[in-house]
Amino acid sequence: MNKYEVALIISPVLSDEEKNAVVENVKGYIERRGGTVTNVDDWGKRRLAYEINKQTEGTYCFIYVDAEPTMSVALEQDLRIMENLLRYLIIRVDE
Repeated sequence: MNKYEVALIISPVLSDEEKNAVVENVKGYIERRGGTVTNVDDWGKRRLAYEINKQTEGTYCFIYVDAEPTMSVALEQDLRIMENLLRYLIIRVDE
């Protein structure tokens, strides 16, 4: 099992309930692919370095995961179709 960090930038126009629903959906995708969520770190709204889809702010959330290497490819396919995500990044964390 590898350790991964999934960084999400969620649209800032969403309410807190909608933002939590997006995070829960991502956690559900991870668990369906055989991963285990170890920690969720919510940074809140931050200013973006450049505009993305005419947005100057985004809600940052980091999800830490233990999973097999094949999970990252499958998770990326799931994240690509989510409309409320401005950007995402999946990286493997060295121990």
